[in-house]
Amino acid sequence: MAMTVHVDVVSAEEEIFSGLAEFVALPGESGELGILPGHMPLMTRIKPGAVRVKVQNQAEEELIFVAGGILEVQPGLVTVLADTAIRGSDLDEAKAMEAKKLAEEALANKSSQIDYAKAQAELAEAIAQISAIQRLRKRGH
Repeated sequence: MAMTVHVDVVSAEEEIFSGLAEFVALPGESGELGILPGHMPLMTRIKPGAVRVKVQNQAEEELIFVAGGILEVQPGLVTVLADTAIRGSDLDEAKAMEAKKLAEEALANKSSQIDYAKAQAELAEAIAQISAIQRLRKRGH
């Protein structure tokens, strides 16, 4: 039997995932993070992207899109506190592509009174969603 760690992925609205996992991978502030059972305590910010959870006795990884947040690792418990979290199966590619297009247009239109940082964040989130959708498609979902 493989070693496991309890993983909770929650957003302000709801609990997205709670269960035992053999491995968790997610986009940390400084790059991709991999968390195995027994990982040292850690707290860090996470960037928009996919959280991959290798669930015990399940061939396919759980894929959850997060729009940023906080990762906390304690002995026996990994908690992802996401600003927004969406199950991979609930991602909408058309909506993500439209959000990407709108953010790119806002960034390209230098004369508009836009919040540049907000537009950049929206673009990064849309690109991360599209990447998660493409990863799901490759798995055959």
